[in-house]
Amino acid sequence: MPDLVCLGELLIDFVAVEPNRTLREVPAFRRAPGGAPANVACGVARLGRTAGFIGKIGSEPFGDFLQQTLRDAGVDTSHLARTNEARTTLAFVGVHDDGRKEIFFYRNPGADMLLAPRDIDESYVEGAACFHFGSISLIDSGPKAATLKAAQVAKKAGRLVSFDPNWRPALWDSRERGHLEIKTALPLADVVKVSQEEWHLVTGTDDLAEGAEGILAAGPRLVIVSMGEKGCYFHHATGAARVPGFKVHVVECTGAGDAFVASILVDLLDHLETGGTLEGLTPAALERFCRRANAAGALACTKAGAIPALPTRAEAEQLMLR
Repeated sequence: MPDLVCLGELLIDFVAVEPNRTLREVPAFRRAPGGAPANVACGVARLGRTAGFIGKIGSEPFGDFLQQTLRDAGVDTSHLARTNEARTTLAFVGVHDDGRKEIFFYRNPGADMLLAPRDIDESYVEGAACFHFGSISLIDSGPKAATLKAAQVAKKAGRLVSFDPNWRPALWDSRERGHLEIKTALPLADVVKVSQEEWHLVTGTDDLAEGAEGILAAGPRLVIVSMGEKGCYFHHATGAARVPGFKVHVVECTGAGDAFVASILVDLLDHLETGGTLEGLTPAALERFCRRANAAGALACTKAGAIPALPTRAEAEQLMLR
C-alpha cells in the first residue's frame, strides 16, 4: 500500500510557450501532464515517499500518456480507471511572471467527471497513511460522492486527511456553490492548504488569523496559506507565523502549490511515523516544514511543466542552504 493516496483530476495542460500573454494572444502551447492531486502524488514520490492515485481518464492516447507519466514518476496507478464514455480533460494555460494563471478547460464532460463511488476501493484508502483531495472533484455529483466516500473512509480509519481547495472559478456554475462545497468538505480534513488568492473565497475575510481560526473551528487542526514568493503562513493551536519564501528565476508556476503541498505532507508523515501527533506539532517544527515546502514550491517555478518541475528532497534542502 502507498504511504499517500490522492484522488481527483488528471489532465493535460497545454501551457503557453510565451508568458505574460492572454490565451487569445499566445502563438503556441506545450503539452504537459497536470491535475493538482496528480501533481501532489508525483511530488510525494519525488520526495521519497510512495504514492497512489485514484481518478479516471479516457481510453485514448492522452489517457495513455497520463497513465505512463504517473508510472514513470513512481506513482501507483492500479486504481486509475479508464473509460470510453468521455475523453481525457484538457486545459489551456496562460502563465504570467507574477504567478497568475489564465486557464480554459475542455471538459464537457471530461473523463474525470465520470468518477463514481463504485471506483473507490475502501481497503486501498484505509491502507494509506494519508489521503489528499481537492475541490474540483466536488463539482459534479459522481466525483463528489466518490471523493466524500474516500475522505470519510480515511477519516474513520484515523488516517491523515489533507484538503487543498484549489479554486478554479471557470469550472463552477457559481462562486456561492464553490464556497459551499469547500466549506462542507473542511470538517473531513486534518490539514488544509489554501492559496492567498483563494483565502477570501474560503474564509470570507482577508485577515489570515481570523480566517484560519474559522477553518480550525470547522475541524481541521492545521491551516497553511501559500503566498507565492512571499512564502507562507501557518496557523495551529500551538502558534502561528509567517515563513519567508525563496527568490528564484521563474519559468512558470503551474505546479508550485502542489510541490508545496507534497513537501508538507511528506514532513507530516515523517513526524507521525516517529511518534509525533498533529496536536503536538510545535511552531519550530511547523516553521521547518514550511521552509522546506517554500523551497519545493520555488523550485517548481524554475522549470516548465508541473510534474517535470517537481523537486527532490535533496534539491529543496540545497536551496534552503542559500
